[in-house]
Amino acid sequence: MDLTLTEDQRILQDAARELLHDNITDSGAAAVVGTDTGFCARLWATMTGLGWQSLAIPEEHGGLGAGFVEVCLLIEELGRAGIPSPFLVSACAASVIARSGDAPHRAEHLDAIRDGAIYSCVADGITATASGGEVVLEGVAMFVPYARHADRLLVVTGDRGSGRRAVVAVGDIGDRCERLDVVGTEPLYRVDLSGVRVPAEHVLGGEEFAGGYLAHLTVATCAAMVGGAQGVLERTVGYANARSQFGKPIATFQAVQHHCADMAVDVLGARLATYEAAWELGRSTGAVSAVSVAKAWTTEAYERVCAHGHQVHGAIGFTYECELHWYLRHYIATSQSFGDADFHYALLQEELGL
Repeated sequence: MDLTLTEDQRILQDAARELLHDNITDSGAAAVVGTDTGFCARLWATMTGLGWQSLAIPEEHGGLGAGFVEVCLLIEELGRAGIPSPFLVSACAASVIARSGDAPHRAEHLDAIRDGAIYSCVADGITATASGGEVVLEGVAMFVPYARHADRLLVVTGDRGSGRRAVVAVGDIGDRCERLDVVGTEPLYRVDLSGVRVPAEHVLGGEEFAGGYLAHLTVATCAAMVGGAQGVLERTVGYANARSQFGKPIATFQAVQHHCADMAVDVLGARLATYEAAWELGRSTGAVSAVSVAKAWTTEAYERVCAHGHQVHGAIGFTYECELHWYLRHYIATSQSFGDADFHYALLQEELGL
């Protein structure tokens, strides 16, 4: 396994970094949190035009035929810039559907995502019962991202470990959504799917498909966290070089240097774990250990990076005018998404038979 970026991957990452840097003012968390959509529609249209949503879609469906690692590179840059976007959930949907050659309506879903449709995810809380040629959903899902403005929900039904999970595609749920007041930077909703009936052919896949979908969402969240941690590191180093005390920059103080060095080590470690998991998912959806290692380690590393960043910034880091608090809010939300560190340590313990 070689995680060194190829020339094409570096070009992709650099282009994304430049685009997002130029759009932070209008598309960053400070600009879009609290708006109706929770993201910048103009930037979304630009990303669609550049083929971001097409990245993991096979060429025969008009996509670019790249892999999940390339998708994670873009998600990392979104996290680094602190820009909320439904790209993560839509790109994961495309990545998993593209690899399932027998998924019903596969071409329809891939074409929709390629053209800019927003897909969201329901990870738990919903059960499904077969009724004739339909599937009847029951339950209330919490913390569903971008639900009100999603063109389609991919609902993971059943319970983890039950062997009865499946993924059901559901549309037209705008009137079933209630926006939640959350600490994170992305809009999250309570979605009541009780009594929703969908045709049986809208079930995209069973246990294996559901597991792969959740694994992709988990690792993509890790990529966003790595980007956020990188953003905190860069802003902290910049502040330490600009802030003077006792007639010299605080970056010259050994304690500050140690904090920044520890942050850099945490970012590198989180990035390694995340891209190892992304690489393994590109080969097999059964990369349970790698996914759990990535989420557990990245969650704890991002917390330490935010803590050190705030310590170096001092009181200014907690003010609304300083963008550091947006990254802290991002950490709090993403650390709980798709299982916190303790949850994934427990999965690792089970996987290793300890």
